[in-house]
Amino acid sequence: MKWFIGGALFAALLPAHVVVAQPVGYAEALRAARADQPLLRAGEMRVNGAREASEAANELPDPILRGGVANLPVTGPAAFELDRQLPTQVSIGIEQQIPNLARRRARQGVALSGVRVAQTRLGLAERNVDVATGTAWMRLYFAQERLAVAQTALIDIRALVPVANSAVASGSARPAESLAIRRELLGIEDAITRIEAERDTDRAMLSSYTNIADPIAQGSPPMAQIDAAVLRNFLEQNPEILFADAASDLAEADADLARSRLRPDFGVSVSYGRRDTRFGDAVSVMGSVTLPIFAGRRQNPRIRAAEAQAGAAFAERDERLRALKVQLETDLAGWRSAFRQWERARDELLPLARDRAELETASFAAGRADLIDVIAAKTALVLLELEILEREAAAAEQAVALRLTYSEVQP
Repeated sequence: MKWFIGGALFAALLPAHVVVAQPVGYAEALRAARADQPLLRAGEMRVNGAREASEAANELPDPILRGGVANLPVTGPAAFELDRQLPTQVSIGIEQQIPNLARRRARQGVALSGVRVAQTRLGLAERNVDVATGTAWMRLYFAQERLAVAQTALIDIRALVPVANSAVASGSARPAESLAIRRELLGIEDAITRIEAERDTDRAMLSSYTNIADPIAQGSPPMAQIDAAVLRNFLEQNPEILFADAASDLAEADADLARSRLRPDFGVSVSYGRRDTRFGDAVSVMGSVTLPIFAGRRQNPRIRAAEAQAGAAFAERDERLRALKVQLETDLAGWRSAFRQWERARDELLPLARDRAELETASFAAGRADLIDVIAAKTALVLLELEILEREAAAAEQAVALRLTYSEVQP
């Protein structure tokens, strides 16, 4: 009875500690990564903050409230008396600075450019998250495929061990052949151990992006083929170039703001003065205007500096586009190499290995080959299939990275 109760408690508590694997498709992984990513949430908050700030960019400065005592005598018979002389008054007033229209528009342009910079920076972060998530899913998918092939092959070859033992016992095979068979099995077991470690690493990486505790790559992977012409056509819309364009616009808006300082700003103030009743109260209205008369030493240096920054931003944008073109061609060359190696192994090496395994099996059945020859051929076939999967994984992973990095349309 105690055993039954203890077993029931264990069974009740077990599901709370077991992590259930969750299948996730390629497109689903990309959506999950974007839905719950601290880096992207930070980018969205920056965009919202820049947008909120832009709404106040064209507003006038805060008015200034002024108050005090004017023309108070400090000597003579009326010293420190507020009602003995006509000019003496207690006044209160308000003052409003009015920047010139060009400056207000330039400030709004800077603010809107800041919003675009934040948006394009967010787009760049989204692209990076997509690339990392897509490649992690691909690595996990092909690690699972390779592990399944290796485990199936291990079961098939282990089924031949009793046959080998019987042949040794009957004297039709040498005892050393059983040792050779064990060596072939160890080679496959080592491959399984290595693949399991890679699978666990890839699973942890994908989990960190998607926030899925124990993901399993499910469904069909994206194609390993790509259209290089499409990728080249989308270079101008690449997130890196869009970010550089936004940075250039911001620098040009800063230059416009610097040029606006050549125009005068205005101000207006109104004050009310309380005086002795014998003299009556007074109202004052004043206007002001700035005088940018020393532009050569004040405004012009700032303008030249801002224009130099704008020119540098445009030059950096051109350099970034040139570097991106070089990087695209380099990545395409790497993908073509991986894709051709995979095709060559799949179309030429794999049929040869299969033919060898079939011929060795037929020869063994006819008594013209040893069992170790059959096992060696089957082991070589398995290792080649694993290598072909590795080559396919390399080509498909690079294709995914290329599409996510350089293409505007996500697969």
